[in-house]
Amino acid sequence: MTATWHDYRKEAAAVGAIAWPTVIAQLAQMGTGVVDTIMAGRYSAVDLAAIAIGYNIWLPLFLLTLGIMLAVSVIVAQDFGARRIRAIRDILPQALWLALILGAIIGPLCYQMGPLLSVLELEQATADKSLAYMQAVAFGLPAVVIFQALRCHTQGLGIMRPFAVASVLGFLANIPLNYMLIYGKWGAPELGAAGCGWATAISMWLSPALIGAYIFLSKRIRPYLPRSFLVAPDWTTIGHILRLGLPIGFTFFLEIGVFTAVSLMIATLGTHAMAAHQIAYNVWDVVYMPLISVGSATATRVGHAIGSGRHAQIKLAVVTGTGITMLVGILSTVLLLAAPALIISAYTAEPEITDITMRLVQLVAVFIVIDSVQVSGSYVLRAFKDTRFPFLVMCLAYWGLSLPLAWWLGMKVATNPADGTAGIWAALIAGICLSTLLIGWRLYGRLKALPVSAGTNSPGNQDAPEV
Repeated sequence: MTATWHDYRKEAAAVGAIAWPTVIAQLAQMGTGVVDTIMAGRYSAVDLAAIAIGYNIWLPLFLLTLGIMLAVSVIVAQDFGARRIRAIRDILPQALWLALILGAIIGPLCYQMGPLLSVLELEQATADKSLAYMQAVAFGLPAVVIFQALRCHTQGLGIMRPFAVASVLGFLANIPLNYMLIYGKWGAPELGAAGCGWATAISMWLSPALIGAYIFLSKRIRPYLPRSFLVAPDWTTIGHILRLGLPIGFTFFLEIGVFTAVSLMIATLGTHAMAAHQIAYNVWDVVYMPLISVGSATATRVGHAIGSGRHAQIKLAVVTGTGITMLVGILSTVLLLAAPALIISAYTAEPEITDITMRLVQLVAVFIVIDSVQVSGSYVLRAFKDTRFPFLVMCLAYWGLSLPLAWWLGMKVATNPADGTAGIWAALIAGICLSTLLIGWRLYGRLKALPVSAGTNSPGNQDAPEV
């Protein structure tokens, strides 16, 4: 049965209902980083540098665990579509057991980052402050993984408001905590960078408490909660989560590794090149948030349809979600190409930086419109529990193509910093093109293999629940 315009509108509304709270939550999380930067920058340049270094060390650890826990949302989404309520209830305690295990690993690992800082050969004051910052954050990282376990459980159900509410409240709490602990206000000790770390750690523990309270008070979510959380670890279930989640986690981990590597290349090209790259990267990062929000929402809807066995609904969800993601990418690209000077002026007024950034923003615009297809396709494949293929594609496209090509175009062929920086971004575009082609080919094969089924409006059709 062919989907009607009404079917597409209904599906778009369901995707939007899941996506918009995710955007709000991610804006709140980005806002936390902005507040940290502003408050630390006003305290001292050394503390700001220490926090920036520490953040870029613990962030990959966070992304690794986030990717692993996202497997929970994939499993829950399919169980939700198949109406396997008991399976949904049973997986939450196991996800929390896994969260405790991961937290017990990354917390101490972050705390013991002194040897890595010594390798970086930083100034002693910066190294000491950076280590103090990370050691404080280390006490909050176990809470982050617990928070993601709870968040991914509700995400699989298609309910994202608890995630948004907890993220916003955590962001608001971080502001006075930063002020109190960085500057030593209201009777608290003046800790500088370490104070920012402790404020972050406290906010991290506040987040699972808030989302947990929301979940347990919600009548809509209550049927999907276990009768008791006091159950022994089920290593079969935990192993299943790890088999699906580890490729996602390493995808995130290695992806940020590529951007770190190219940033280090560009840093050798001079201050102006690095500043221009940072602006371009930030512009991409802002647009990337709605892209992954819609992609994640699409994956949830596809997971529901897969679980229910409604193949026409799967295709409807894929087409609708991909269409929305591409629309976001196209509109962002048009905006960047139409008003690059206006956007850049919000970051800098220096002519040398502006000239380089103008070229980079045009390349970012191209990157975004291609990336929108890749993001949607990758999330849909994960909804099919196909997590290894996107990981292998990322390794091939970024580490096998983009990184060597970036070194060649940016460091060997280019004759000036502007050409070198543009060449590195061109290499990133080459990688995302390859990734998009391979992801699209894989997804096409998945959809083509689906048998013809009944229409999208079958009795099993469930819209994303609201709380």
